[in-house]
Amino acid sequence: MIAVLRILARRTALLVPLMLGIVLFVFLVMRFSDVDPASAFFQGTSPTPRQLHDFRERSGLLDPLPVRYVRFVGALLHGDMGTSALTRAPVVEQVTTALPLTLQLTFLGLGIAVVLALLGGVTAAVHRDRLPDQIIRVLSLTGVAAPGFWLALLMIQYLAVGQGWFPAGGYVNPADSFTGWLKTMALPAFALSLPVAAQLTRIVRTSVVEELDKDYVRTAIGSGLPPRVVVGRNVLRNALVNPLTVLGLRVGYLLGGAVVIETVFSLPGMGKLMIDAVQNGDPAVVQGVVLTTATGFVVVNLVIDILYLLVNPRLRDAVR
Repeated sequence: MIAVLRILARRTALLVPLMLGIVLFVFLVMRFSDVDPASAFFQGTSPTPRQLHDFRERSGLLDPLPVRYVRFVGALLHGDMGTSALTRAPVVEQVTTALPLTLQLTFLGLGIAVVLALLGGVTAAVHRDRLPDQIIRVLSLTGVAAPGFWLALLMIQYLAVGQGWFPAGGYVNPADSFTGWLKTMALPAFALSLPVAAQLTRIVRTSVVEELDKDYVRTAIGSGLPPRVVVGRNVLRNALVNPLTVLGLRVGYLLGGAVVIETVFSLPGMGKLMIDAVQNGDPAVVQGVVLTTATGFVVVNLVIDILYLLVNPRLRDAVR
């Protein structure tokens, strides 16, 4: 436990320069983009050059970049992401409204991906080079090659429009109807999770196969322990180290893929918020969504690091 807390403290300390770097990168990209905050603020009207200059002066857009960056970081520390040029509402309010749906979609997709990967990977490894293994390997290879948005369109065509089993789009709050929420989230979550599940299945299979070939497994089975017990208690835990490492990277894909999936299924999440902001030329909202997504990716990877420590005793011993 002390080793875990020690590494957790180190990882947390590294978050500060990492987040400052992310904020700096997003800040510079937005400042050197073609979108002018002053023009975005007056969009739909015909402002005079004097009005544009006064707005830039009031907003501090004429100050040197280092000054603007420090002021921007200070505003973020106080929970201020700026104001939407389109709605004149604080960006934080729009982000906090859209974020829960994206988190629901991301973690529901993550849960589906993990369950499918464990079932498929372990089954393929246990039945190595036999028919179940061959079928799962073909399906996982197909899933890796299939884009999420293409799967989403197929699901809408055949399961929503064709069979009518699920709605083709829209969102139902789980507080209003859990069944309705599950129906609206099922297709988006599966479309988002299947490519990740396919990749993880191949990694889980490889890791489990390597563990099954080790001497301790043959010794345990030879001593009379049921193969189910050996796989469940020892093999699976040791084999989860590599998949956990990859899982942290795949969470980033899930967060980014949610942008496209939410657009396809008309879900009012972070993806739709960013697409609308890009189309309407609302730089503050785009900036807020990107920073929130990047922060979520960093936090999730910190959690994955902790899980990695819990399942890898050798790493804990190395830092004692």
